Amino acid sequence: MERVLVIVPTYNERENLPALVRAVHDHLPEADLLVVDDNSPDGTGQMADELAATDGKLSVLHRAGKQGLGTAYVAGFKWALERDYAFIFEMDCDFSHDPQYLPQLLARARSGADLVLGSRYVDGGGTVNWGPVRKFISRGGSFYARTILGIGVRDVTGGFKCFRRHLLEALDLDSVSAQGYGFQIEMTFRTIKQGFRVEEVPIVFVDRRVGQSKMSKKIFLEALTLVWKLRLARAGGVARSLA
Repeated sequence: MERVLVIVPTYNERENLPALVRAVHDHLPEADLLVVDDNSPDGTGQMADELAATDGKLSVLHRAGKQGLGTAYVAGFKWALERDYAFIFEMDCDFSHDPQYLPQLLARARSGADLVLGSRYVDGGGTVNWGPVRKFISRGGSFYARTILGIGVRDVTGGFKCFRRHLLEALDLDSVSAQGYGFQIEMTFRTIKQGFRVEEVPIVFVDRRVGQSKMSKKIFLEALTLVWKLRLARAGGVARSLA
């Protein structure tokens, strides 16, 4: 049986982590979990260690401090590749990415997709507990990115994904430096640019249950400028770091 890993980056997610671990086990029992914690001040990393002490399917990767979502995922991807995982998920810890969708994403990847996206913006997808401004920013951001980049993916900024191993091996992870929305855009764009198969599975995105959003003005602006860097790199036909 090919091995499956769910990567969950954490920063101050102590209130969400135990329930999320249980939910992942319930919905995808075959999967292992990797918590990548950025030295959370609220003790999330310590809690993850305590859970891992009695859970053979849970591992913890500690980092020295808050270094950003993108680098957390890259660290997790490298950890997964070193341990021969065939399917690697990324998802948030706050239940905005509902673990009930994990089997659907995995099934689509096993059917041949190289990257499967949990999509809010295809038929059957949507959002819950979002105000009109947030909906506008999110939909507008995806429209902006896919229009400038010339790609057909509907949910370019979503962060609920399943990668096949060979895709991550081909993407030159050391050259990926974007964070937040920018990281999600860059990973999807690189996948398409290299000719891999991307499919979208509808999900309903529910606003976080507890805690505070990690979204910031800096992350939003990074995504806006990154899109043009990616467009220019594509137009030039040059494979290079976009840092």
